[in-house]
Amino acid sequence: MRDNQTLKPEGTAARVALWRAMHVQADAPPHVFEDTTGLRLIAPPDGWRQRPDMDLAGTAGYRAGVVGRARFIEDLVTEQAGLGVSQYVLLGAGLDTFAQRRAEIASRMRVFEVDQPDPQAWKRRRLIELGFGVPEWLRLVSVDFEAGQSWWSELLSAGFDPSRPAVVASTGVSMYLQRDANIALLRQVAQLAPASTLAMTFLLPLELIDAKERPQHQALHERARAAGTPFLSFFKPAEMLALANEAGFRKAAHVSTADLTRRYFADRADGLKPAYGESFLVAVS
Repeated sequence: MRDNQTLKPEGTAARVALWRAMHVQADAPPHVFEDTTGLRLIAPPDGWRQRPDMDLAGTAGYRAGVVGRARFIEDLVTEQAGLGVSQYVLLGAGLDTFAQRRAEIASRMRVFEVDQPDPQAWKRRRLIELGFGVPEWLRLVSVDFEAGQSWWSELLSAGFDPSRPAVVASTGVSMYLQRDANIALLRQVAQLAPASTLAMTFLLPLELIDAKERPQHQALHERARAAGTPFLSFFKPAEMLALANEAGFRKAAHVSTADLTRRYFADRADGLKPAYGESFLVAVS
């Protein structure tokens, strides 16, 4: 781990947090998801909204996708907490702020945020500096994936109880993993206590994306490759459902971009809606 003064969040996690804040600051109400806490954590310099990746019109579809999936996860966690589920695991937590914004729910659970050591150390420092702190029920689980550490072993060491149901969320992660790693994740989560729920996003192959939107997605893939974080895995919905069933889940459902659009973006006067190309797998053990 590096010196605290050189630590920083991962670029993709920071972009997601800034898009969440941009939605609140620049998109018309009603807001699908309200989160400016990530912006406080990052404390970017003045002019951050002029960054190329913050272009209001050019990134609208991706910004909408980010807030749509965040709202979907938060609705799911709130529902499951109401049913008595008391463990919530975020794989690739990034700058998620559920524990800070929704402490009235999170404090009744045990929340496990799994991420790389350096970004995790940076986040811990910023939470303390801003006065949020790291309460006992919030477990920041550092896993050095590059060194071959097991997220499951670290999760257990942090106090996760595999005999009790949990919600496991993984958003914006599967495309950075090889196919075998995604299958291994499915198999591991499928073994959790009955009534545990996995909500995981995955990218569709380019051939399933509308021809009008395809060039935009191709450009995104190329930028990810140039940045050294190429997208490695894509799945067709039927394929992902089959993999979930093979992994041992009792139930599995596909939640599409169209589903999220109908649920959260219908009848918006500004026409804001998610870019097509990312879907959810929701599976129950």
